[in-house]
Amino acid sequence: MPNCQTRICCATDATAPAHYARYFILSLISLWLVGCSPSDATPGQWLRGDASDTLPQDWAFTDEFKEIFVEVQTPYFIPHSVTIWCAQVDGKLFIGARNPESKNWPGWIDNNSDIRLQIDNDIYSVSASALSDEATLGTLGAAYAEKYSLPPQTDGAPSNMRYWAIVQR
Repeated sequence: MPNCQTRICCATDATAPAHYARYFILSLISLWLVGCSPSDATPGQWLRGDASDTLPQDWAFTDEFKEIFVEVQTPYFIPHSVTIWCAQVDGKLFIGARNPESKNWPGWIDNNSDIRLQIDNDIYSVSASALSDEATLGTLGAAYAEKYSLPPQTDGAPSNMRYWAIVQR
Protein backbone atom coordinates (compact mmCIF):
# COMPACT_ATOMS: atom_id res chain seq x y z
CA MET A 1 0.00 0.00 0.00
CA PRO A 2 1.49 3.40 -1.03
CA ASN A 3 2.15 5.90 1.69
CA CYS A 4 0.50 9.32 1.80
CA GLN A 5 3.45 11.09 0.23
CA THR A 6 3.28 8.82 -2.84
CA ARG A 7 -0.42 9.55 -3.32
CA ILE A 8 0.20 13.29 -3.33
CA CYS A 9 2.87 12.92 -6.04
CA CYS A 10 0.62 10.75 -8.12
CA ALA A 11 -2.31 13.16 -7.77
CA THR A 12 -0.12 16.09 -8.73
CA ASP A 13 1.21 14.25 -11.78
CA ALA A 14 -2.34 13.37 -12.88
CA THR A 15 -3.57 16.98 -12.64
CA ALA A 16 -0.52 18.55 -14.30
CA PRO A 17 -1.98 18.37 -17.84
CA ALA A 18 -5.12 20.16 -16.60
CA HIS A 19 -3.00 22.96 -15.11
CA TYR A 20 -1.04 23.35 -18.36
CA ALA A 21 -4.25 23.39 -20.37
CA ARG A 22 -5.69 26.07 -18.09
CA TYR A 23 -2.58 28.27 -18.46
CA PHE A 24 -2.61 27.75 -22.21
CA ILE A 25 -6.28 28.76 -22.48
CA LEU A 26 -5.72 31.83 -20.27
CA SER A 27 -2.74 32.82 -22.44
CA LEU A 28 -4.83 32.51 -25.61
CA ILE A 29 -7.65 34.58 -24.12
CA SER A 30 -5.18 37.25 -23.02
CA LEU A 31 -3.61 37.36 -26.46
CA TRP A 32 -7.05 37.59 -28.08
CA LEU A 33 -8.12 40.43 -25.75
CA VAL A 34 -4.94 42.37 -26.35
CA GLY A 35 -4.91 41.63 -30.08
CA CYS A 36 -1.90 42.25 -32.21
CA SER A 37 -0.92 44.63 -34.94
CA PRO A 38 -0.04 43.44 -38.43
CA SER A 39 3.59 43.05 -39.41
CA ASP A 40 4.72 42.72 -43.02
CA ALA A 41 2.79 39.73 -44.42
CA THR A 42 1.38 38.70 -41.01
CA PRO A 43 -2.15 40.03 -40.37
CA GLY A 44 -3.26 41.40 -37.03
CA GLN A 45 -6.42 42.50 -35.27
CA TRP A 46 -7.07 45.89 -33.64
CA LEU A 47 -4.85 48.79 -34.63
CA ARG A 48 -3.36 50.86 -31.84
CA GLY A 49 -2.32 54.47 -32.02
CA ASP A 50 -3.56 58.00 -31.52
CA ALA A 51 -7.08 58.48 -32.85
CA SER A 52 -7.26 61.49 -35.14
CA ASP A 53 -10.50 63.46 -34.87
CA THR A 54 -10.09 65.15 -38.25
CA LEU A 55 -8.99 63.91 -41.64
CA PRO A 56 -6.17 65.67 -43.45
CA GLN A 57 -7.26 68.00 -46.24
CA ASP A 58 -4.19 66.87 -48.18
CA TRP A 59 -2.81 63.32 -47.90
CA ALA A 60 0.50 64.23 -49.63
CA PHE A 61 2.36 63.49 -46.37
CA THR A 62 1.71 59.78 -47.02
CA ASP A 63 4.33 59.86 -49.79
CA GLU A 64 6.95 59.32 -47.08
CA PHE A 65 5.30 56.06 -45.89
CA LYS A 66 5.86 52.93 -47.97
CA GLU A 67 3.46 50.87 -45.84
CA ILE A 68 0.40 51.68 -43.80
CA PHE A 69 -2.12 49.49 -41.99
CA VAL A 70 -5.80 48.97 -42.72
CA GLU A 71 -8.31 47.47 -40.27
CA VAL A 72 -11.52 46.00 -41.68
CA GLN A 73 -14.54 44.44 -40.02
CA THR A 74 -15.00 40.70 -40.42
CA PRO A 75 -18.13 38.52 -40.36
CA TYR A 76 -16.96 37.05 -37.03
CA PHE A 77 -16.83 40.46 -35.26
CA ILE A 78 -13.06 40.52 -34.68
CA PRO A 79 -11.27 43.20 -36.70
CA HIS A 80 -8.67 42.09 -39.25
CA SER A 81 -5.73 44.34 -40.06
CA VAL A 82 -3.10 44.06 -42.77
CA THR A 83 -0.10 45.95 -44.06
CA ILE A 84 -0.83 47.66 -47.39
CA TRP A 85 0.57 50.16 -49.85
CA CYS A 86 -1.04 53.51 -50.49
CA ALA A 87 -0.64 56.36 -52.94
CA GLN A 88 -1.96 59.88 -53.13
CA VAL A 89 -2.96 61.73 -56.26
CA ASP A 90 -3.61 65.47 -56.03
CA GLY A 91 -3.84 65.22 -52.24
CA LYS A 92 -6.42 62.39 -52.29
CA LEU A 93 -5.51 59.04 -50.70
CA PHE A 94 -5.97 55.64 -52.32
CA ILE A 95 -5.30 52.11 -51.11
CA GLY A 96 -4.96 48.97 -53.16
CA ALA A 97 -4.92 45.20 -52.97
CA ARG A 98 -2.75 43.12 -55.26
CA ASN A 99 -4.41 39.84 -56.28
CA PRO A 100 -7.58 40.74 -54.34
CA GLU A 101 -9.32 37.45 -55.20
CA SER A 102 -6.71 35.61 -53.10
CA LYS A 103 -7.47 37.66 -49.95
CA ASN A 104 -10.47 37.96 -47.65
CA TRP A 105 -10.16 41.59 -46.60
CA PRO A 106 -11.14 43.17 -49.97
CA GLY A 107 -14.46 41.31 -49.81
CA TRP A 108 -14.97 42.43 -46.24
CA ILE A 109 -14.56 46.04 -47.41
CA ASP A 110 -17.32 45.34 -49.96
CA ASN A 111 -19.56 44.28 -47.05
CA ASN A 112 -18.62 47.20 -44.78
CA SER A 113 -16.69 50.10 -46.27
CA ASP A 114 -16.00 51.70 -42.87
CA ILE A 115 -12.35 51.01 -42.15
CA ARG A 116 -9.54 52.35 -39.99
CA LEU A 117 -6.12 53.34 -41.29
CA GLN A 118 -2.95 53.63 -39.28
CA ILE A 119 -0.36 55.95 -40.76
CA ASP A 120 2.67 56.38 -38.54
CA ASN A 121 1.05 56.39 -35.08
CA ASP A 122 -2.20 58.10 -36.14
CA ILE A 123 -5.48 56.21 -36.59
CA TYR A 124 -8.03 57.54 -39.08
CA SER A 125 -11.65 56.31 -39.20
CA VAL A 126 -12.60 56.51 -42.87
CA SER A 127 -14.60 54.83 -45.61
CA ALA A 128 -13.24 53.08 -48.68
CA SER A 129 -14.97 53.73 -51.98
CA ALA A 130 -14.26 51.18 -54.73
CA LEU A 131 -12.87 52.59 -57.96
CA SER A 132 -13.84 51.50 -61.45
CA ASP A 133 -13.25 54.61 -63.61
CA GLU A 134 -10.57 53.69 -66.18
CA ALA A 135 -9.00 57.17 -66.26
CA THR A 136 -8.67 57.28 -62.47
CA LEU A 137 -7.32 53.72 -62.39
CA GLY A 138 -4.69 54.61 -65.02
CA THR A 139 -3.55 57.68 -63.08
CA LEU A 140 -3.51 55.71 -59.86
CA GLY A 141 -1.57 52.84 -61.41
CA ALA A 142 1.06 55.35 -62.53
CA ALA A 143 1.23 56.86 -59.02
CA TYR A 144 1.77 53.39 -57.50
CA ALA A 145 4.40 52.57 -60.14
CA GLU A 146 6.29 55.77 -59.35
CA LYS A 147 6.09 55.45 -55.55
CA TYR A 148 7.01 51.76 -55.43
CA SER A 149 9.30 51.55 -58.50
CA LEU A 150 6.96 49.15 -60.29
CA PRO A 151 7.09 48.42 -63.99
CA PRO A 152 4.52 50.44 -65.93
CA GLN A 153 1.20 48.78 -66.73
CA THR A 154 1.02 47.55 -70.32
CA ASP A 155 -1.99 48.92 -72.19
CA GLY A 156 -4.68 46.29 -72.54
CA ALA A 157 -3.07 43.96 -69.96
CA PRO A 158 -5.39 42.90 -67.15
CA SER A 159 -4.58 44.50 -63.82
CA ASN A 160 -4.09 42.33 -60.76
CA MET A 161 -4.87 45.33 -58.53
CA ARG A 162 -8.05 46.62 -56.97
CA TYR A 163 -8.20 50.19 -55.63
CA TRP A 164 -10.31 52.23 -53.23
CA ALA A 165 -10.50 55.98 -52.63
CA ILE A 166 -10.33 57.00 -49.00
CA VAL A 167 -13.24 59.27 -48.10
CA GLN A 168 -14.78 60.66 -44.96
CA ARG A 169 -17.34 58.47 -43.20
